[in-house]
Amino acid sequence: MYQNDAEMLFPIRVVPHLQDLRGEQWRELVAEIAALPETDPRSLAFGLMMIRLDGCLSCQCDSYRAMRGCTLCAKMTVSRFKGSDRDLLKEYHQARQDIEAYFANGHKPLER
Repeated sequence: MYQNDAEMLFPIRVVPHLQDLRGEQWRELVAEIAALPETDPRSLAFGLMMIRLDGCLSCQCDSYRAMRGCTLCAKMTVSRFKGSDRDLLKEYHQARQDIEAYFANGHKPLER
């Protein structure tokens, strides 16, 4: 069975669907990220955070998560996150530091 909403890693196109799932701080972050190009380091950091939270690296094409699709998986992950919005923002800021460190080590930002 082929799911047209399942990708190998968290797709940035899903970001706008996550906006109304949490409080105001989360909404503001999602709105900011949704307005950025997918190659912006902040978008990359958000994607990295979601990859970590969603468990994208362990998802397989025949798994229950993959069969439901990335949008639903991400929405459920954000909705079910046990921490506060502040905790989610900490996860984002950690991912952002990781992306910045990656670029600081000589890797070039992506260009499209």
